[in-house]
Amino acid sequence: MLFSSVEFLYCFLPIVLILYYLTAFSVPLKNAVLLFASLYFYAWGERKFVYVMLGAILFNYIFGLLIGHAKKHSRPRLATAWLVCGVVCNLSLLFVFKYLTFTLTNVQSLLSLNFAVPQIVLPIGISFFTFQSMSYVMDVYLDKASVQKNPFYLALYVALFPQLIAGPIVRYETVAEQIRFRKETWQAFHTGFCRFLAGLFKKVMISNQMGLVADKAFGLNASGELHPAMAWLGAIAYAFQIYYDFSGYSDMAIGLGKMFGFTFEENFNYPYISTSVTEFWRRWHISLGTWFRDYVYIPLGGSRVKTKLRLVFNLAVVWILTGVWHGAQWNFLFWGVWFFVLLTLEKLLFTKQLKQADTLPFYKKIPGWLYAMFAVLLGWVLFRAENMSLAADYMSIMFGIGVPEGGDTTALLFIGQKAIYFIAAIVFSAPIVPFIKTKLEQLRESRRGAVIAAVADIIYPVLMCVMFLVCTSYLLMSSYNPFIYFQF
Repeated sequence: MLFSSVEFLYCFLPIVLILYYLTAFSVPLKNAVLLFASLYFYAWGERKFVYVMLGAILFNYIFGLLIGHAKKHSRPRLATAWLVCGVVCNLSLLFVFKYLTFTLTNVQSLLSLNFAVPQIVLPIGISFFTFQSMSYVMDVYLDKASVQKNPFYLALYVALFPQLIAGPIVRYETVAEQIRFRKETWQAFHTGFCRFLAGLFKKVMISNQMGLVADKAFGLNASGELHPAMAWLGAIAYAFQIYYDFSGYSDMAIGLGKMFGFTFEENFNYPYISTSVTEFWRRWHISLGTWFRDYVYIPLGGSRVKTKLRLVFNLAVVWILTGVWHGAQWNFLFWGVWFFVLLTLEKLLFTKQLKQADTLPFYKKIPGWLYAMFAVLLGWVLFRAENMSLAADYMSIMFGIGVPEGGDTTALLFIGQKAIYFIAAIVFSAPIVPFIKTKLEQLRESRRGAVIAAVADIIYPVLMCVMFLVCTSYLLMSSYNPFIYFQF
């Protein structure tokens, strides 16, 4: 079930909200409603794989108890052993479902062997709920969280439907207390609902439209009919598609969380205004970046290492794992390597410039922004292409190499058809909305400004309702509604 679907918007969500607030007087009851709703939500499209998720919850619950027991009795080695076992079990689950087929296929090809390779179906969101489960076990080991003795609380943390399928990756320490003691308010519900609608708008009105352009460009590449103008337009469209797809989902997840009394951390911070690749990755998929930073990069020594060689090694481990996390394909691995190379060069050669970037005047930031966006755009081509061969072909066309004969007006056609959506994508990728909100808050302090702010307060909910109706009409008219990060 998709957040951006009529079934979710007009059936599932209203029913769950009604049941939840009818039982809001009791924490156990409202948690039971949320847990049942979350399991139903996952089982809607993954009925058999709900047992995989429940199995993951169960063995992580057991490992949490074992680690807590060992630490309570001052047996650090035993606690470490249980931690290793827990991590191995989680990674083994992820490997079997996500990487086993890929590994066996490559072994078969490399060694010229003849055996049947099992085609294993990937459970939706397995990377997200596996990383969340591991974070619980590791937080218990690191004394960042207490052992959860109630298995239903742990199950709710892992299975909570707002962030179950595509994040953000919620750390256990972030919501442990909220599961037991959260309090719902009308203000939080209103803020969450508006945030959900903003995410729905991003997904339905921008991402889906950009996806049509990107799919056309990459389809032309596969058939050998792609020309440079369309190649660049398609790459830009995909950059907007994946941003508004994923940040839209994160907005909807954060908004839904607030509607149920939870506060999730932000997952995006306007990454396309970055002036370096380092800054881009501080702003993009923040929950994944902080997960790898806290559980991989820092334990390896982080940046506080004695030699530059060790720093390069630490970065290589993190970015190879980041690439592989996204999927069992060579292009994801090379995508990770691409950003590893760029980030390593920035850290080794431009440390001073990176520290001074925020203090530079606007016009001096433009070269850095152009470099960062160029690097990110090439990265997205690697990410979107079905294989490395098609990625190489696409990039060649972008730079005028191997261009098919004849002219092409496809790019101009799409620019004419989708101009309003490209403009919206550009405008909302910059922090314009927060700027307007800040100015409105400042206006409230003056008498004249208070009137303007009051009018804005009236217009805003009307605009939200109109936005909701427009999104619904688009959903009813179009069958194109994929979520990119569901495959991870």
